Amino acid sequence: MVFWRGQRNKDQNEITAPEQTEIPTSSTNRAPEPLSIERLKRVVDPNTLGFKTTDDLTPITGLIGQDRALAAIEFGTEMRAHDYNIFVLGPPASGKHTALKTQLQKKALTSSTPNDWVYVYNFDEPNQPRALRLPTGRARKFAKSMIAAIDELRAVVPSVIESEDYQSRRRAVDSVYEAHHEKALETLTQKAAVNNIAILRTPQGFAMAPMHEGKIVKPETFNALPDSMRAEKQAQIVAFETELAEILRRLPKSEKERRAKVVALNEDVSRAAVTGALDDVIAAFRDVPSIVTHLQAAAVDLVRNIAIFIPTHEQDSGPIREPADTTRDVRYRRYLVNVVVANNSGPDAESNDNGTGAPLIDELNPNYGNLIGRIEHVAQMGTIMTDFLLIKPGALHRANGGYLLLDARKLLTSPFAYDALKRALKSREIRIEQPAEAAGLLAPQSLDPEPIPLNVKVILTGERETFYQLHQLDPDFGGLFKVQADFDDTIQQTTDNQRAFAQILASVVVEHKLRPLTASAVARVIEHGARLADDQDKISIALGIISDVVRESDYWASKNNHSTIEASDVSHAIDTQIQRADRIRDHAQETVERGLILIDTDGGKIGQINGLAVLQIGNFSFGRPNRITARVRMGSGRIVDIEREAKLGGSLHTKGVMILYGFLAGRYAQDFPLALGATLTFEQSYGGVDGDSASSAELYALLSAIAEAPIRQGLAVTGSVNQWGEVQAIGGVNEKIEGFFDICKERGLTGGQGVLIPKSNAQHLMLRDDVISAARSGKFHIYPIAHVDEGIELLTGIVAGTRTSDRTYPTDSLNARIELRLRNLADKAHQFSTPPKS
Repeated sequence: MVFWRGQRNKDQNEITAPEQTEIPTSSTNRAPEPLSIERLKRVVDPNTLGFKTTDDLTPITGLIGQDRALAAIEFGTEMRAHDYNIFVLGPPASGKHTALKTQLQKKALTSSTPNDWVYVYNFDEPNQPRALRLPTGRARKFAKSMIAAIDELRAVVPSVIESEDYQSRRRAVDSVYEAHHEKALETLTQKAAVNNIAILRTPQGFAMAPMHEGKIVKPETFNALPDSMRAEKQAQIVAFETELAEILRRLPKSEKERRAKVVALNEDVSRAAVTGALDDVIAAFRDVPSIVTHLQAAAVDLVRNIAIFIPTHEQDSGPIREPADTTRDVRYRRYLVNVVVANNSGPDAESNDNGTGAPLIDELNPNYGNLIGRIEHVAQMGTIMTDFLLIKPGALHRANGGYLLLDARKLLTSPFAYDALKRALKSREIRIEQPAEAAGLLAPQSLDPEPIPLNVKVILTGERETFYQLHQLDPDFGGLFKVQADFDDTIQQTTDNQRAFAQILASVVVEHKLRPLTASAVARVIEHGARLADDQDKISIALGIISDVVRESDYWASKNNHSTIEASDVSHAIDTQIQRADRIRDHAQETVERGLILIDTDGGKIGQINGLAVLQIGNFSFGRPNRITARVRMGSGRIVDIEREAKLGGSLHTKGVMILYGFLAGRYAQDFPLALGATLTFEQSYGGVDGDSASSAELYALLSAIAEAPIRQGLAVTGSVNQWGEVQAIGGVNEKIEGFFDICKERGLTGGQGVLIPKSNAQHLMLRDDVISAARSGKFHIYPIAHVDEGIELLTGIVAGTRTSDRTYPTDSLNARIELRLRNLADKAHQFSTPPKS
């Protein structure tokens, strides 16, 4: 490694050539020893847990070790501002949803219960139903009171109409108009009779005919009369028809006056009945002015339309009967009440499922209608109809005054739902409208319900990628969801957390009615949690996955006739989970064993090394070795990444290869040009390659090819490298080790096989028991590597060497061979570039 320092010449005041200063690349040239058995896996001692079975523990729910996220939720729920909504970040199946509901339930129970809301008919604007607020717990009572009032009118009004007083007054009204009409017709009939003209009533109406001596003159007789006599008689008939027409013209007006008198009579006699039916309702809700106003308007409308309570002759005589249920009769629907929100609190409250306190709604299907509400329609007489009773509340209505829990992914994948939620939060009101209207599209005419004021705390749950994308792509998101509750994937593996983890397992046992876990079984589950976390010092809190392991362990305990879940049952459950998912892994290993994929596990090869990769198939990941080869020659200093040239390499892999050039040039080519031409490739790789975890293996192959030093094929390598040769941590270290171990085990362990891993990855080791057993018997080794010098020594068996005071490497060192080869390539390149002398 070289630092470049610029200095000024004191005499010439100009910059001289930089001085080269090399920092030693390694504090020692000794290859590292294999890791001890204790460092390959953190084993949990059951005796330190302090219990025999989970029956000895108090079950707990929720999450442990998530103080940051829980504090954020506490802050978000305390901030009542409408724009301080919460987004809960965390991995799926981590138990955050259950923990969140548990904490919110505690908060909701100590909060005040919000008001009730109903929709009622708008007698002034029927197309715009009114939203009325009622004190908590009184909405259902109001709805039942209105049904009782209508039922009372249905019983009282017919009896009032059938009373002798009403009938006599009705007959008086009818007789006045009927007598006037009949008198006019009788006068005209008598007048016509004096002139020998008869007025006849027929099914088709009135008709006139000449008479003689009180008898109708037959048409043939009338036609035989002299013309003058016929003309005179016809003129008289025309005159009487004119008078009859005038009488009949006045008849509708008289009938209208009669109906008006009847209506006035009905209103007069029904007003008392309506008042009596609604008095109790008004008295019960006199403290709610909006209800009183609505009842007064309903009373006026009831009096005006009292005829709907009067049975018709067809209903009395025909087979059709009025519906026994008032709520099903279309004539009375306008007087009913649509209960939108009904909470359970207050002196008039009735029993419901909400309980006391603020509502906590977990909407599992947050589509547009379920979130905002919808207006339903029914088919009636071949037509689609709707009214205010068909307004259905959404999750925002039910959660109003409390908390609404939504899954962000489901919300975003439901058309119009996310935009509707933002509109409601911004305007602080719930406006029910059809999605087409909300999108500005042409929609059929429907109801326009009055908006309901909104006061709700919305909590979205989702993965981190969803949160970051919303922040980046939606300018409104950050202004509405200002609280970020970030749940960690893991917790520290401390004594306290181990016991708390055991208590969570006890809650799983109680919830699913399982056998209790012994302390050794709990220890095995904790070890599995550390493996899921890929860290000896942490435990995964993917409680969904952990719960599945416990339940499957209970199944195997039943198969083994165990009264408790033992550690062997847990191990069996974990092994069978892997077995169900590892078909592709077995197929990949088979291709190696049959020689279809070339992997060497013994001997030595120049420029060839076993790299390690991780394949992810669904929830299952496994390691697989890949042969990496390097070829060198004289060139212009370029390292050709064949994966990149074939467009199979990703940007991170390309970056790793470019770092190799920086290392070679910085270490070896300080005073001569790097005249190297090299190619690197993953052999038999037919898919994309990305990531830099193989960059150290590629560097070892390159150094081997330059120095012409064989690499031990019984060793595999993983780890990234920087320009100073430091080996850096990578992911999937356990899977990579086990993938190479399985190949070696199948071919036979020789004791010279193993894996080189970054030293910083040693803390992540949670290896399988068979790998540890092989390491214990000295047949397989795990080497921690901090610098490429340590790794190349181990791989080649040649001391890497450190520059001496005269800036040279020891002659027998690998670095000296590499530098000499590169210098020779530079000299040859210089010879080719120098023109020959004439």
